[in-house]
Amino acid sequence: MKKRKIQVVFIGFFGLCILVWLGITFYIAYSPKPQVLQGQIDAREYSVSSKLAGRIDQIFVKKGDKVKKGELIYTIKSPEVEAKLAQAKAGYEAAKAISDETHQGARVETIVSARDLWQSAKAMADLAQKTYKRIQGLYDGGVASLQKRDEAYAAYQSAKYNENTAYQQYKLALDGASRQTKKAALEKEKAAKGQVNEVEAYVKDFEAYSPIDGEISNILLYSGELSPSGFPVVLVTDMKDAWLRLSIPESYLKDFEVGKVFEAYIPALEKNVEFKVTYASIMGDFATWKSTSSNNGYDMKSFEIEAKPMSQISGMRVGMSVLVTLR
Repeated sequence: MKKRKIQVVFIGFFGLCILVWLGITFYIAYSPKPQVLQGQIDAREYSVSSKLAGRIDQIFVKKGDKVKKGELIYTIKSPEVEAKLAQAKAGYEAAKAISDETHQGARVETIVSARDLWQSAKAMADLAQKTYKRIQGLYDGGVASLQKRDEAYAAYQSAKYNENTAYQQYKLALDGASRQTKKAALEKEKAAKGQVNEVEAYVKDFEAYSPIDGEISNILLYSGELSPSGFPVVLVTDMKDAWLRLSIPESYLKDFEVGKVFEAYIPALEKNVEFKVTYASIMGDFATWKSTSSNNGYDMKSFEIEAKPMSQISGMRVGMSVLVTLR
């Protein structure tokens, strides 16, 4: 009888254990599980490029190198630009010489020659005037004919005109070029100087420098290869400007409002890190549409958020996975 009671108690205890196990199992199976979202670390990447097209001469860095802002990254060789610079400088020197000559006026020899021609014409005019007066006196006395007087008067008038012409030429030599001519020469000099400055600006792009303190993440061209204008030859990553990029369902958007702080786990670093949401935007329809139950649901959208770490994290790299648990 005692043995039978022990068996009943054992069977009851065993049955109770089974019931407890089943209850715990069903509770775990049907209790809501935390949603785990996976994002990744991204960082600002800068392109080191040149507006000058040419062949890469030397690359002074390699992948993984730490560089400082203003550090020389690579150089370009372009004989065509060097030739254009020589042409521009020669054109400027020619325009400057013409401008200087225009503003300086005529040469001394030209002025002296014009003055002598004027003095010669003046002497001839004085002589023609005296001759005319003599002939006029003879004509008044009835000695000279009217023809002789008219010829003397015509010679006198012609000499006067020649004197005036010579004098105007002398004045032109003294004054030099006109105001408009001087201005035109000066503007041509400025235009030639502008061409020199333009080519020199391109020449400065023979050398490309790092725009930031960062790390060389990629090199797309090497020595001897042809680089088009503006091509990103070297890429520099700034890990100080890193952020978490995360895609979340619309139903959790309220938990990731801009300015909110949340905690996430970085498996590669084995640490929890606090992030602050700085940006939220809907993703493209091709990647975000999620159909829900047709009974009492609606089509779910996905949103992309960006969140920056609250402090500088040592060892963080671009592409690291980040896990965010939503409870």
